[in-house]
Amino acid sequence: MATRPELSTVPDTRFFGHPRGLATLFFTEMWERFSYYGMRAILIYYMTHKIAEGGLGFGDDKAGAVYGLYASMVYLLCLGGGWVADRITGQRRAVLIGGVFIAAGEFCLVVPSETSFYIGLVLLMMGTGMLKGNVSTIVGQIYPKGDPRRDSGFSLFYMGINLGALISPIFCGYVGERISWRLGFGVAGLGMLVGLVQYVLGGKYLGDAGLHPASTGDPEKDRRQKNNAIKAVGGGLGVFALLALAGVAGVIHFTATSIADMEGWALLGISVVVFSWMIFSRGWTLEERKRSAAILVLFVASALFWASFEQAGSSLSLFAERSTDRHIFGFLFPASWFQFVQPIFVVALAPVFAWIWLALARRGREPSSPAKFSSGLFFAGSAFAILIPASMMAAHGGQVAIWWLTGTYFLQTLGELSLSPVGLSAMSKLAPDRAAGFVMGIWFLSTSIGNWLAGRAASLYSAMPLPQLFGSVAGFTFAAMLLLIFLIRPTVRLMSGVR
Repeated sequence: MATRPELSTVPDTRFFGHPRGLATLFFTEMWERFSYYGMRAILIYYMTHKIAEGGLGFGDDKAGAVYGLYASMVYLLCLGGGWVADRITGQRRAVLIGGVFIAAGEFCLVVPSETSFYIGLVLLMMGTGMLKGNVSTIVGQIYPKGDPRRDSGFSLFYMGINLGALISPIFCGYVGERISWRLGFGVAGLGMLVGLVQYVLGGKYLGDAGLHPASTGDPEKDRRQKNNAIKAVGGGLGVFALLALAGVAGVIHFTATSIADMEGWALLGISVVVFSWMIFSRGWTLEERKRSAAILVLFVASALFWASFEQAGSSLSLFAERSTDRHIFGFLFPASWFQFVQPIFVVALAPVFAWIWLALARRGREPSSPAKFSSGLFFAGSAFAILIPASMMAAHGGQVAIWWLTGTYFLQTLGELSLSPVGLSAMSKLAPDRAAGFVMGIWFLSTSIGNWLAGRAASLYSAMPLPQLFGSVAGFTFAAMLLLIFLIRPTVRLMSGVR
């Protein structure tokens, strides 16, 4: 096993001023997100539509809980995927393995069986856990330490994410709603296969980045560590399989809500254990422990942001289908097409944000990561605040104009670009080389908690008045923003020179 490679001192600027390898990772993530968001665009509708309409016939409460369970597990397993990459496979092979699992999971959803549906979800969880965090880690590795292009590069990488999210609802959503839900999942699977081919062919541009597991510098210690990790993974897969089967049985025979509640407590417990170890363990240096405390602050802010943002695929999707007038020039467009509104804004604005951060960095005036996070929370809260009057108008069965949701998605996009690519970049800078994949997995653990909270909110869609539901989300997010503002300076000090 080799240490992290020393990159050339001559900057590679072949991809819009960035390393050529960024293009490979850009398109890999684009097709993976095509698969994820294409599937997500129709998932809640597939579950809530009647069996006679090709759906599963779930109630809103069960569908919301299953959605939250799936979406949170997708990101929770990034923690394990990062650990496996650091200890056994390296990030490059982990991404390839994850892509294969994702494609297999999408094709399982094509099979007309509820059991196959749950198996497909499990495969998607495992595949995304292996791919999502590790491809982001490789992005950080293709830049030399201290390279001012890194935040800008992550903003461009984020544009790739949203290109996939932009085009997938158009194709998967249309096929799903107008032809067959299950064929829509098949289109998502084909997208992942295209991404895998592109990734393999473009691997030559990545050099040695992510090719090997992290090294301690002692070959014998590396060998023992790898063997122990392989044994641990074998046992972990067995435990995960049992838990997944138990979860499926619980959903089928009991209630998805109770399973989702247990998962929420599990996510919180995992977070407490992980951060207690990172902050108090002697296995980390003093600087690493300080940075771990800073990561904790960003972690909590991120989880609360995603709790608001990720309702785009659940409660906001239901609002789009049931309470929004979707007629344009006499054409009733599919409700799932709302899912590409937000990516349009991201694709348009990501280069602008990339330019802004780079321009401010050159002048020495770039805001710190916690400051950028606080603005992200402000926009996320505002996105739901403007829906309060819209939900009041729709409370008695009426339908509101599409501009209400469009405005919400625009504000969410401003928040997303202020927080998400910045968080990816911050994790790549705060993480020690030997645990780069693991720390990136911790970042996605915050997304997991946010998705779980978003799913729980969606399960209340029919039980709570919409003005109260949307108002609660807005108020909670604004409160988190105010708290983070007070913590900006101490958090920056804990980051030990990283901004």
